[in-house]
Amino acid sequence: MANHLINETSPYLLQHAHNPVNWYPWGEEALRISKIEDKPILLSIGYSACHWCHVMERESFENPDIATLMNENFINIKVDREERPDLDAVYMEAVQMLTGSGGWPMTVFLTPEGKPFYGGTYFPPVDQSGMPGFPRLLASVSQAYQNNKSEIERVTSQLTEQMGRNGSMTPGVTPLTIDVLHQAYNSLASNFDYQNGGFGNAPKFPQPMTPEFLLHYHHHNYNPRALEMVEFTLNKMAYGGMYDQIGGGFHRYSTDSYWLVPHFEKMLYDNALIAKLYVHAYQITRKPLYKRIAEETIDYVLREMTSSMGGFYSAQDADSEGVEGKFFVWSRAEIMEALGEHSGDIFTRFYNVTERGNFEGQNILNVSMPEEDFATNNSLDLEELITILCDGKTTLLEIREKRIHPLLDDKILSSWNGLMIKTLSEAGSAFNREDYIESARNCSEFILAQLSNEDRLLRTYRDGTAKLLGYLEDYAFIADGLIALYESTFEDCWLENAISISDNMINLFWDDSLGGFYDTGHDHETLVVRPRDIFDNAQPCGGSVASDVMLRLSVITGNEDYLEKGITPLRGIHQLMARAPSGTAHWLSVLDFHIHTPKEIAIIGDKSDQYTQELKDIVFHTYLPNKIIVGRSNADTGIMSPLLDGKNQQNNKPTAFVCENYTCLNPTNDPQMLRTQLSQE
Repeated sequence: MANHLINETSPYLLQHAHNPVNWYPWGEEALRISKIEDKPILLSIGYSACHWCHVMERESFENPDIATLMNENFINIKVDREERPDLDAVYMEAVQMLTGSGGWPMTVFLTPEGKPFYGGTYFPPVDQSGMPGFPRLLASVSQAYQNNKSEIERVTSQLTEQMGRNGSMTPGVTPLTIDVLHQAYNSLASNFDYQNGGFGNAPKFPQPMTPEFLLHYHHHNYNPRALEMVEFTLNKMAYGGMYDQIGGGFHRYSTDSYWLVPHFEKMLYDNALIAKLYVHAYQITRKPLYKRIAEETIDYVLREMTSSMGGFYSAQDADSEGVEGKFFVWSRAEIMEALGEHSGDIFTRFYNVTERGNFEGQNILNVSMPEEDFATNNSLDLEELITILCDGKTTLLEIREKRIHPLLDDKILSSWNGLMIKTLSEAGSAFNREDYIESARNCSEFILAQLSNEDRLLRTYRDGTAKLLGYLEDYAFIADGLIALYESTFEDCWLENAISISDNMINLFWDDSLGGFYDTGHDHETLVVRPRDIFDNAQPCGGSVASDVMLRLSVITGNEDYLEKGITPLRGIHQLMARAPSGTAHWLSVLDFHIHTPKEIAIIGDKSDQYTQELKDIVFHTYLPNKIIVGRSNADTGIMSPLLDGKNQQNNKPTAFVCENYTCLNPTNDPQMLRTQLSQE
C-alpha cells in the first residue's frame, strides 16, 4: 500500500512511496497531525543519488518492524533536499550543532512546531561501531519526548536561539582591497595537495570555484604558482577515475586523495561548474586536453541529462542493480573480448586495467600519463594510439549502454539549469560551438515558459508539473545564465529577462537591515529560522552569485542600486573571505571583479557579419574573467545601456570599443588591435 508520497513528483520521494513507513511530504497536513496527536516529527532528508540514503531505506525504512516503531511513535516526513534546500539548510545546521558533523541521509527529530531537539545522519538497523541501532534510538527519543518535555524545551530553546547565526553578517566599513585576495591565495596555497592536486585530504572534492578564483589571481600576474596549482589539479582530475573515461562527465567526488575511486553519482551542478573551469583553463593555456574534457563533459550532459523540452535533469545514481558503481566498471576480459587482442592490450595498458582490478575485483579506468608519453614509452605511433583509444571508447560506450542504467533523477531544477546555461553559453563562444549555444537557448526558453508563474520563478519541474517557490539561488543562477547567453548572442531578450528576474529577486529576497539577500522570499512559509547560507560549498551560494549579477548588471545598465546591492554583501563577509577562502571562493571571484575594474566591451555590427564574429571570437577565445560585453547592429537601437550610447561603426565596418568606467580606447575594426587592447591591464 502506498503512503502519502505517492502523489509527489520528486523521484527520491517516489522511491519511498511504497515503504511501510507512513511517510508524509513536508506540509501543513503533517505538521497539523503532529500537533493534534502530540507526536514528535521524524524528519528524514536525502536525495536520489545518495548511496547511504538507499542503504538506510533498505535496512530500516523497508523493515516492517522498524516501520511500525516509526508509525506508532512519530509523524514521519521525507524531504528531497534538492527540492527543499531551505529545510535542508535549517536542519543541517541543527544537526551540526548537535553532533559536530552532518551529511545525508539526515535524520532529525522535531517538536510539532518544527523545532529540532535531536538528530544525526545514517543510523544502522542494529548497534554498530559505537552507533546506536535505529530501533533503540527511536525508542529512546520517543520516551524522552513523552516523559521529559522540559528537557526537550530546554534543548530546542538553546538550539533555535543559536540557529541562523552562520548566515549573519555585520555590515562592514573596511574598504574592499586587494589584500583579501592575497591572504586568500596564501591560505589556499598552504592547503594545496602538491602530490595529488586539489585541497586537503580524502575524500577529495573538485571544488571548482576555488580553481576559478586561482585563475582570476593568475590573470593579474600576482603569482605563477596559481596557474600551476590549477593545471596540476585539472590534469589529475582528468586522468583519474573520478572522470568517466568512457562516457565523459565527472562523478561527485573521490573517496581517496588521488582521484581514483569515486562515489559514482553524477550531479548536473558538478558537471556544469567543472566543464566551465576546463573552458577557462583552455582559454589561458590552449592545451587540447582541457578542451577535450570540457566538450566530453558537456556532450555527456547533452546526451544523457537533457529532456526533450530542453531542460536538464538533476542527477544519475551511484548504484545500478543495487550495486554501487556496477554500471561504470570493467573486467579486463570484457575489454579484451570487445576490442580484440592487439587493440585490447594497448587500451587496457593505457587505462591501467588489470586482471586483479582496482575496485572490488573490477577496474575503474584511469590514466597514468599523456598519450604522447605512453606512445613514446611503448614504441607506438601516436596517431595509431589515439585511433585505438577513440575507437575503443566508442565501442565500450555502446556496450555500456546495453547495461542496466543507474536511476536518473529527471526532475529539472531552475538553479542547476542556470549553471548549465552559463556553461553552454561560454563554451559555445569559446569553442565556436553553435550547438552548445542553441542548447542554452532551448533551456532558457523552457525555464521561462514552464518554471515561471506570474513573475515568480518556481523551483522544480517534472512530468508537466512545476511547483515550489523559487529560492534565491534559482533567481541568481538563472539571471547569471541569461546574462552569459546574451553576451554570447547579443539577443536582447535574454538580458531583458535577466534584468526582470533580478528586479524580482531584489523585491523578494533583499533585506536592508541584513545588508544582503535571504535564501527564501518574503512570501515563503515561516520556518524556525529564515535561512541564509553565505558559504560556497559544492556549488556557489545564492548570495555570492546574486552579488555577481548585481555588479554585472550595474555596469551594463548604469543602475547605482544594483551596484550598492552587489557591494554591500561583499563588505559583510570581507574578513570571512580572508579566513576561509575555500568556503568563499566564488565570493572572492566577485570581489576580484569589483576591485579590478572590468573590461567593458561593445561590439557594433550585424550579428551575421563575419567581421562581427571575428571581433567576438577575439573576446571569447581570450580568458577575461572580469569583462562585460554588449552589442548591437549599427542601425538597431537595441538595449538601453550606457556602454552602447553614442557608439557606431567606424569605416562602415563592425567595430569594437574597449572601455573601463565608460571611458574608451580608440574604436577599432582590426581583430589584432582588439587583442592588444584587451591585453592591457
